[in-house]
Amino acid sequence: MLSLLTFPVKNEPRSCGFLLLPDCRLYFTLKKKTSAMLVTVSPCTLPIEWSLAARTLKDKPLKNLQWITKKSTPEVWWRGPGTEEKIHSFTGDTADTYNGPPHPHASVYILRLRSKQQTSRATVFLHEGPGPLGIFPLMPADPQVRTLGVGMTSVTLSWAPSASITSLPKAKNGYDYCVLINSLQNYPSLCAAKERKQREKDQNQGKKEKKRQATPWPILKEWWWEQWDSYPETPSLPSSLGEDFNDLQCACQGTENICTVSELLPDTSYYFDVFVIDKVNRTSAAYKGAFARTHEEARAAVVALREGELRRVSFQDSGSNSQQFFSFRPRGWKQSGLLTLQSCGGGEKIKVTVSSKGQVLNSQGVGTDLIHIWLQGSPSYLIHFQQGGTTTSQVTSLTDAARLEGLKASVKMQVSSAFHRRGVPSLPSTLQIKSFNRLRGCNSVTLAWMGTEERSLYCVYRRKLSSFDEEAGGASALNAPCLGPESRSDTERVLCKYFQELNPRRAVTTAVIGGLEPGMAYVFDVYLMRRWGIPIKYVSKMVKTRKEC
Repeated sequence: MLSLLTFPVKNEPRSCGFLLLPDCRLYFTLKKKTSAMLVTVSPCTLPIEWSLAARTLKDKPLKNLQWITKKSTPEVWWRGPGTEEKIHSFTGDTADTYNGPPHPHASVYILRLRSKQQTSRATVFLHEGPGPLGIFPLMPADPQVRTLGVGMTSVTLSWAPSASITSLPKAKNGYDYCVLINSLQNYPSLCAAKERKQREKDQNQGKKEKKRQATPWPILKEWWWEQWDSYPETPSLPSSLGEDFNDLQCACQGTENICTVSELLPDTSYYFDVFVIDKVNRTSAAYKGAFARTHEEARAAVVALREGELRRVSFQDSGSNSQQFFSFRPRGWKQSGLLTLQSCGGGEKIKVTVSSKGQVLNSQGVGTDLIHIWLQGSPSYLIHFQQGGTTTSQVTSLTDAARLEGLKASVKMQVSSAFHRRGVPSLPSTLQIKSFNRLRGCNSVTLAWMGTEERSLYCVYRRKLSSFDEEAGGASALNAPCLGPESRSDTERVLCKYFQELNPRRAVTTAVIGGLEPGMAYVFDVYLMRRWGIPIKYVSKMVKTRKEC
């Protein structure tokens, strides 16, 4: 005969097992002519005291006796006259077994359990007859769980197989492995793991209850459902004694002794416990748990930017979500700077994110229009570029200049410290260049463009077009937004002049470009040169001189 009981153990008097007693005791009797008995007590987590005693009663109660109170027969026996002899006792947090012959004159056996510290749980096994076979799953000689591999989001474990699983055919196998993970500790038993889970569940329920009590006038509907959910369920004993394995959330379950636990967090510590579960007897045995820490995420290289450095950030792989990181430390005690960005085309979405100390300061897409981002108040800044997918509207309008540049996507960037500025510099109201037809001659043309109220340098570049370029559209071949003066030849520069107008409406400057050939087409580019920031390129203008004057 094999029976298994799981019941709470506590210092204070309360009901336990199947008998309602003022003390935590379990009573049982043995069949006649029983040659041996085995009692095993397995604590969950905390140390407990337990003892087994045999009580001999002088007289047995009559079967047809009508009891005044609703007391069980063992309880009446215990209160009756008799002698008691202690057979076995143990104190500790490990499983302990008493195996021996029955007491020759015992009328009833008393098993007392007590927890010294706080409420805990224990599992009790009782077996009548010679030593039981297969009550607990068999453990290998080396019960240590080992890690085969550790990744950023996964860990692979292995352990020696249990003879309970390897000795039986798969069709009749009533055993399973169960791998549990947590971030606190390794557990010596499956009961301890379940107890910890229940304690966390009770704590969460207590927080919800405290939050509900803090609400002075809760909504009637919410209050009704909270009252219904929080009403304690009537405790009931399972139909068959033993541990309940239905609520286990095993990372791996089955008969394989290798498990890969995935979907973990990077750079996080985890504890792994492996248990062998006997689904027939509803018992379990624990391996020695393992500990592992997942790898941290691969950090991209961060390139430090120099003061005033003009850099071109290029993405060679079209359509991939590649990213690049840069850092900048502004000079001066104000810790301010100016970041200037401009997309060079290519039909790719590029996003820039500026952060400091983990806090995002600015995040936006980079287009062909010039972008100024003001940096202020931090000793260092992290600049993150991320390439997204290709926009459908830009794929069809990919310019020849972008093809000439030979890049799928790129961004022009310049960052510098701003010692005396309070904000971003002003920009011209328009970047269009105007040519005057009446002032167009055989050897010269007159150009005009908008300036700013700040004193800045404007440089004009020209390039003579061939008949083929003129027929192809002329200006589109050099209308790349990132074509800066640093990429132009010195022979193409015509003039450079300073200009300033405090009234933005009147900030118009002109230039007469001479030394041209009659009847030839030229492309003119104007660049706004500043002490910091990317040079601003105006829209290219194609002008053809007169053949006859």
